[in-house]
Amino acid sequence: MIDLLVAGGGPAGLATAINAARAGLDVVVVEPRPGPVDKACGEGLMPTAVQALADLGVTMDGCPLRGIRYLDAGHRIEAPFPRHPGQGVRRTELHRALSRRAAELGIPVVAARVGGVRQDGESVTAAGITTRYLAAADGLHSRIRRDLSLGLPPGSRAARYGQRRHFAVPPWTDYVEVHWTAGAEAYVTPVGTNLVSVAVLTGERAPFETLLAPFRELTARLPTAAATATRGAGPLRQRVRTPVAGRVLLVGDAAGYIDALTGEGMAVAFATAAELVRCLRRDRPQDYGRAWRKASRHHRLMTASLLWLRTQRPLAQNIVPVAARFPALFTAAVHRLA
Repeated sequence: MIDLLVAGGGPAGLATAINAARAGLDVVVVEPRPGPVDKACGEGLMPTAVQALADLGVTMDGCPLRGIRYLDAGHRIEAPFPRHPGQGVRRTELHRALSRRAAELGIPVVAARVGGVRQDGESVTAAGITTRYLAAADGLHSRIRRDLSLGLPPGSRAARYGQRRHFAVPPWTDYVEVHWTAGAEAYVTPVGTNLVSVAVLTGERAPFETLLAPFRELTARLPTAAATATRGAGPLRQRVRTPVAGRVLLVGDAAGYIDALTGEGMAVAFATAAELVRCLRRDRPQDYGRAWRKASRHHRLMTASLLWLRTQRPLAQNIVPVAARFPALFTAAVHRLA
C-alpha cells in the first residue's frame, strides 16, 4: 500500500507529490490528461510562489516580474515587490517544469481518472489503487469534493468568470498590469520575449473581444489577432465546508477558491501542499483543516476584501484613484501580497 495518492496532475497536485516524495513518502499521481495541460490562468507567479518552486527544485523559463501596476482611464499607480521578483510563466511551461521535477524524483503518473472514492479507518481506495491517504487536487470543479459533500452553496454574490489569450508582442513592462473598468479587470503579464498574457475577469458572460474592447489603452498596444485561442474558467467562487474528510484532503482550487483578483492562487496552492504533507508525515490528517486555514488566511482576507470593494458599484470606480492618491497604502498592500 502506498502512502499517498494524488488525484490531479496539475500544479497543485504535482507540488503535493513532489513535497511528499522529498519527505520520503511513497506517492503516485493519477491524471487522465496528457501534459502539459493548459488552463485559463493569469500566469503571474508572486515572489512567494517562485521561492516555493525553487525550494522544490523546480526550474522554468519565464519573465521576471518587478511588481504590480494598477491603471484606469485617468490614473496609474505601481509598486515593486520588496525583495525578490515574481515571474511570468506560461501555464504549459509551469506544468512542464513540475512534471520534469516529478519525473526526476521517480514519481509515477498514472493515466486514469479517479471515480468513486472508498475509505475506512486505515486506507483509501480510488482508481483501483489503495493508499493510506488521498490528496484531491482535481481542480476548481472538483468531483471528489462534490462526491464527499464538502462543498457549500455559492452564496448570494454574483458569479465571476475569467478568460485568457496570448498576444505576440514584445512586453512593454516588467510589471503585472491590472487595467480596471467599472465592471472588469484585465491582467497583462509578460511571459516571453515576444509574448504577453491577457486575462479578463468579470461577472459578464461575453466573447473575449467584447470584454476586452473597453480597455482602450490596452487594446491600442495589442495586435488585432491573438496568438492563442481563448481559455475560460468559472464560476470562480467555490466554497468548501472543510478541506479534509477522513483520509481525503483537498488541495489547490479543489480546497475552495474566492477569486483571482490578487493573483495569489499558485502561492496558496504551493503553501497548502506543503502543509498537507507535514500533516501526513505526522499521521495527523485532522490537523490539515487548521493548517490550511492558517496558510491561506491572509490570501482569503485580502481577496475577499478587494472583491467586496469591486462589487460595490459606488466604491469600485474609486479603487485605482484611491490607490493613486495613497501610494504608501498601495505599496504596503503589494508588499503583503509578495
